[in-house]
Amino acid sequence: MNMRSFVAVMVGSVLFALSPVRAQETKDPQAQLGELVDQIREKLQQGQRTEAALAAEIKRFDELLAEHAGEKTDAVAQILFMKATLYTEVFDSAERGIKLLEELRRDFPETQPAKTAERMIGSLQKQAQLAVGKKFPDFEEKDLEGKPLSIGSFKGKVVLVDFWATWCGPCVGELPHVLEAYKKHHANGFEIVGISLDSDREKLTSFIKEKGMSWAQYFDGKGWETKLAQVYGVNSIPATYLLDGEGTIIGRDLRGDALEQAVAKALSKN
Repeated sequence: MNMRSFVAVMVGSVLFALSPVRAQETKDPQAQLGELVDQIREKLQQGQRTEAALAAEIKRFDELLAEHAGEKTDAVAQILFMKATLYTEVFDSAERGIKLLEELRRDFPETQPAKTAERMIGSLQKQAQLAVGKKFPDFEEKDLEGKPLSIGSFKGKVVLVDFWATWCGPCVGELPHVLEAYKKHHANGFEIVGISLDSDREKLTSFIKEKGMSWAQYFDGKGWETKLAQVYGVNSIPATYLLDGEGTIIGRDLRGDALEQAVAKALSKN
């Protein structure tokens, strides 16, 4: 499983879509993990997203790893991989997730999950540099129209950096909120920098025109391999960063009304 398929099959924020043959009682690690994933999925759908709420499931990961100790297979490695994923994608703990991925790489070096873990560690380390309170590293590129584009050019403005794509359902679902915030606050100093992970330029430009997205867009046509997505370790979208007038990150992945409220608050301090 590569990182892109991992992201594509997450439910909400996480969970690898396993399709094992279920049995009432089984020692097959893939089937056991599938059952555990179902339990976690059910709790997430109920809004239970904390370590405390999922304590029993976290313990079950460790029980499965102990039960299959000594088995250096992809199926057993996947158990540890999914535990790491739970920390990075649900609990938003990159530090704990990285430790688990490093453990996976050490204990299951020849497995496919270990190879995926190696790539994920690099991405998570980049993401750790984009925490709230840190400066957003600038870039100097050209926008979709060939004009210079950088964060520094918006100094003094409140800026939303938005990694998205026309093919991304959640991105399109959030777009009305983004448009509302822009329409309401642009005149007062709110800007958006879109970073598109599309590969079809014509489809992108048509979509932007249709939706009335008048802000700058970066596009290089490389999809998941988009240059700026690689630079910032973006492996799932939408991924957004709200910056104050000095380019400091003041919010991440704001959704719905929370975006407009955060923009209004930031502008009141600007």
